[in-house]
Amino acid sequence: MLNIEINYNLPIKSVTDNGNSKRKGDLGMKAKKALGITLAAVMVSCGTMEKSNIITVAWTGILNTDPAMVYISVRPSRHSYNIIKNQGEFVINLTTKELAKATDWCGVRSGAEYDKFKEMNLHKQKANFVQCPMIEESPVSVECKVKEIRELGSHHMFIADVLAINADNKYIDEKGAFDISKCDLISYLNGHYYETGKQIGRFGFSVQKKKKKSK
Repeated sequence: MLNIEINYNLPIKSVTDNGNSKRKGDLGMKAKKALGITLAAVMVSCGTMEKSNIITVAWTGILNTDPAMVYISVRPSRHSYNIIKNQGEFVINLTTKELAKATDWCGVRSGAEYDKFKEMNLHKQKANFVQCPMIEESPVSVECKVKEIRELGSHHMFIADVLAINADNKYIDEKGAFDISKCDLISYLNGHYYETGKQIGRFGFSVQKKKKKSK
């Protein structure tokens, strides 16, 4: 599971800033609000707007807060591996219940044989800092620049700097915070996909002092 909190010094831009689709809104202006995102099964887009691919990844997580860094682990045999290695960038796209079929399909089919965007009726959205397209249907897309590749064994780990976090406006509440409860995010465990459940607590709740009732 990956929990991302916005680094307030991070240059977070909206796709609305450069005249593109307004589906994903500006978080830079709302950076004083924490953005909590749980990632498990994600669709990673790579390549360019003209020639792109999607790989489904479960081996992903956050590595550092400041500077913001994440990782994905990919088998060298996967079609996307050389695309990401040669280009040095990728986009992590969160997945939802509505995207469950596309998430699974993009994980079992090879981009060498299929145009995954076309086959799954997904739409490309221009990113701000990388050449890779974002997936428009995803509630949050994280633009990443590869910093280091570690050959661990069956998988190679792409360690990357986070360049931008783009979120769909419809998931931003009136306080400017990302409302994860509206997304219907999915997770992946032991070959199965699951819906995320309801909130059962928050960081530090176990030691939080109870508020005294006013008389």
